[in-house]
Amino acid sequence: MRSRYSAYVLELGPYLLSTWHPDTRPASIGFAKGAKWLGLEIRRFEEAKDSAIVEFVARCRIGGKAERMHEISRFTLIDGKWLYVDGEFPIRPAC
Repeated sequence: MRSRYSAYVLELGPYLLSTWHPDTRPASIGFAKGAKWLGLEIRRFEEAKDSAIVEFVARCRIGGKAERMHEISRFTLIDGKWLYVDGEFPIRPAC
């Protein structure tokens, strides 16, 4: 999760796509224009044999306004690599 957050901060689309499960991977990645990322808080991590859940809050500033992205992400382990499957948003993100 931390590497994916860093990839969003640095706008590394190819890395994000490579860490996305092929069944749910989009064709491209869009980035919030003018977003300044301020931090990542991991709230919960649950790991099973080949799956994991990560709940996090990422903070950013867009147009001078502070925003939060709260997501509960699902990951699966394939060939020794954790891949992002999808996520739920308890609060709709602006970032």
